[in-house]
Amino acid sequence: MTKTTFKLLVATAACSLAFSAHAAWPDKPITLVVPYPSGGAADALARVVASELGTKLKQQVLVENRSGAGGTIGAQAVAQAPGDGYTLLYDATSFAVNPSLFPKLRFDYTKDFKPIALVARIPTLLVVPAGSPVKSVADLVSHAKAAPDKMSYASAGNGSAAHLSAELFKQGFHVSVVHIPYKGGAPALTDLSGGQVDMMFSALTACGPLVKSGRLRAIATAFDRRLEGMQEVPTIAESGLPGFNAYEWNAVFAPKGVPDAITAQLETLMKKVLTAPAVRERMTALGALPAAGGAKELDAFVKSETAKWARVIKTANIKLD
Repeated sequence: MTKTTFKLLVATAACSLAFSAHAAWPDKPITLVVPYPSGGAADALARVVASELGTKLKQQVLVENRSGAGGTIGAQAVAQAPGDGYTLLYDATSFAVNPSLFPKLRFDYTKDFKPIALVARIPTLLVVPAGSPVKSVADLVSHAKAAPDKMSYASAGNGSAAHLSAELFKQGFHVSVVHIPYKGGAPALTDLSGGQVDMMFSALTACGPLVKSGRLRAIATAFDRRLEGMQEVPTIAESGLPGFNAYEWNAVFAPKGVPDAITAQLETLMKKVLTAPAVRERMTALGALPAAGGAKELDAFVKSETAKWARVIKTANIKLD
């Protein structure tokens, strides 16, 4: 046997073993890491996905909440996990924001993950207290320009989606409104409802019930179109800022070391998961709009979102405490 023939045989054997390993995947439970606390929107949507994905894989998909540091703790755990396809990341908008907020991370959001699928888009509403004199975006901008730094907006904390959405709004309309950060969205919405602050960008999943009950007034949606059931509420793009969108989103990623054969299989399965009628119904009930974008679409989307929020953060000089 020649040395060349021997090398070919070794290479062929290695490929066969790799193929067999991939073909056997998954032969044990898969962990879907959610880098946020249980009970939130991302957690609820992840459990819907995990249940259906497990059914299609004929293997358990376990949701594990590893929250802290704005989602970076859970993301780092997945980035450093073995690339065998048994640990996946279920992340949200922070995936595209954290690279600009945490410049000294021990992992790289842009290099250490493979995109699998965009799961859902969660519309954001611009809301004010029910008793506010502000009835529209034009009203809000007029009030803000008439009294710079007299109006305030609430957020779930520095660097949160609500914070960045408001900064994008301020930069677009050239208004000055004071940021009041809270330790979470719930207390922020409570004070907004009571009139302690003037406005807030809030996900439909969180503020929708307060709008329906009449405690808050939605003056615009930061989504790219008007929402079903709220057709009377215009988009911010329609209200004077073309191209404005600041919705939240969820997606599934894998560590970079996972073989292409497995990520391709996951992408195919996720498309089936997200087109399942039961999944779409449950997501819609939670206030999310199911997506069906594959790896290429998600990769392009994340790059666009990362660049957008990097500009906002730099312009506003946002620093975490």
